[in-house]
Amino acid sequence: MATTDKSTKSEKSQKGSINVTTENIFPIIKKFLYSDHEIFLRELVSNAADATMKRQTISKSGDVTAFKGDRPQVFVKLDKDAKTVTITDNGIGMSAEEIDKYINQIAFSGATEFLDKYKEDDAKQAIIGHFGLGFYSSFMVSERVEIISKSAKKGSKAVTWSCDGSPDYTITPSKKKEAGTDVVLHIAEDSLEFLEDERLMSILNKYCKFMPVDIVFGTRSIQEDDPKGEKDEEGNIKKVSVEIPNVVNNTAPAWMKKPADITDEEYSSFYRELYPMNMEDPLFNIHLNVDFPFNLTGILYFPQLKKQIDLQKNKIHLYSNQVFITDNVENIVPDFLTMLHGVIDSPDIPLNVSRSYLQEDGNVKKISGYISKKVADKLASMFKNDRKAFETQWDDLRIFVEYGILTDEKFAERSKKFYLYKDTEGICRTHEELIEAVGETQKDKNSKIILPYTSDVNAQHSFVKDATERGYKVLNMEGQLAAHIVGKLEQTHTDIQFKRVDSDIIENLIEKDEETTSALDEKQQETLKPIVQSAFPEKGYDIKFAAMSPASSPFVITRSEWMRRMKEQQATGGGGGFQMFGEMPEKYDVTVNSNHPIAMQLLNEKDETKRSATLKDAADLARLSQGILEGEELTAFIERGFKNLQG
Repeated sequence: MATTDKSTKSEKSQKGSINVTTENIFPIIKKFLYSDHEIFLRELVSNAADATMKRQTISKSGDVTAFKGDRPQVFVKLDKDAKTVTITDNGIGMSAEEIDKYINQIAFSGATEFLDKYKEDDAKQAIIGHFGLGFYSSFMVSERVEIISKSAKKGSKAVTWSCDGSPDYTITPSKKKEAGTDVVLHIAEDSLEFLEDERLMSILNKYCKFMPVDIVFGTRSIQEDDPKGEKDEEGNIKKVSVEIPNVVNNTAPAWMKKPADITDEEYSSFYRELYPMNMEDPLFNIHLNVDFPFNLTGILYFPQLKKQIDLQKNKIHLYSNQVFITDNVENIVPDFLTMLHGVIDSPDIPLNVSRSYLQEDGNVKKISGYISKKVADKLASMFKNDRKAFETQWDDLRIFVEYGILTDEKFAERSKKFYLYKDTEGICRTHEELIEAVGETQKDKNSKIILPYTSDVNAQHSFVKDATERGYKVLNMEGQLAAHIVGKLEQTHTDIQFKRVDSDIIENLIEKDEETTSALDEKQQETLKPIVQSAFPEKGYDIKFAAMSPASSPFVITRSEWMRRMKEQQATGGGGGFQMFGEMPEKYDVTVNSNHPIAMQLLNEKDETKRSATLKDAADLARLSQGILEGEELTAFIERGFKNLQG
């Protein structure tokens, strides 16, 4: 490592080696600092914006010269012929000594020193990023990098720092007149994609869309009144095309404003700004704004999810002081909140660290808990203040709320205030209201309150019809989480038990101390059982008898509540630990209605051909009702039905 005469740094050329502690750390930093090479532009533009804001802050104390004329700006310039990308700012700038300190001494940041000296709140908020490791991301795409800088401190001289990607650098005097910094990237042959306007614009739009300082990239044309006042044939002043600086960002996004200063239309407009390809408006939003014990701002929007968990591209965007970081916010917010849209901005979330580290970070845990509580409080407030409107949105909210109940215990506890059970008639009730509504009707012989439900009203229509005709309230639990949520609710409310309407015959759905006389005695049932069994596949179908109404179906196929729940939970990543047993086989209960005339007909029929035909039709109809008659058997059933129509 070279030594230097710092008294003459700004007056003559200087050569040296970047101060690193390990011989080959520089190429590691150069190649692997970030997994995505496009991040270099975010780092350099953030540094430039940081420099302008530092100058604004320090100029108040008189330590540096203030801006002259135009507001602080950062310029991104592309020169395809020279194969350069230049990031220019009119910020605090650097002297030779500062370049040596902040650039040559890798990982030594000027941010800490800055905050120690200027401890006001506005100074702390002014920091976006800082020179240090982030600057060296430039070498991921460059064969050579130059820093041309002049400090805003009075009497400072401009210098040029140059490095070709090795630990060796040079510092020479510069003719730069105005305070600020130019970072010139000489783009490497393997990174020529960054010499395209569209590529740079896409990066700026992704990472710099809401930075607090104007980011200018090229120019754009606008139509203005002719300055000469010339008029067209209709007497109107002509419009002329004027080139103006193309500012790519919105420096005052909605989440940085106070909630009282934003209208509903502005919230909607900002949502469209975030997700221009989303045609649907969100249901509502939550404005986050807290400065203790951590700093957090943001706006979260509730999308229209309907009945499905939508793994869509419109994710929550994470920012740090208005600089985009990522849309991968798992481990930063609770799992169920990842279904929301919007922005979270916090300088207290550590960046560029492993996900496992994030999970253990104290501030991340506090932020996650705060957001979860904020969401629950919002939903509770909506329910309390306008229950009718809340109920109209419940189909969209339910999947979100249920996901939260399943994955966040604190949210599950808070949700008791607003979780609704919706029945097949469209009536919504809280838990207490539902228990009162079902009364003694849905208590079984063990005094357990049974709550029949459907996961598909149309597919289970006959079962729903039977249950409602008995006076039962059938809950509509459609969606991917049905099997999981009913289990969770049973754990929370030990006085209830859920049963899907097609899990058993209607007589057994809510067991009572009542007995119905059977037209078939036990001996007759034993005789008929193997006959019925022959009409169904050998495996997976268990034949039983029940004394049902003669008006009910002769054969009813059901699948036990326990078995079905386990299979559904397996399919959606649950199963209560049963995953270890592998995929469970299908198993159905075939209940023969011992009071149906067909049962006696099958028993007494002497013509084997007639009995076989009747039995086959009855069995196939039962399977068809459950959607388990398919393939060749379904085709044969349809063909047989058409032949019967012909006589």
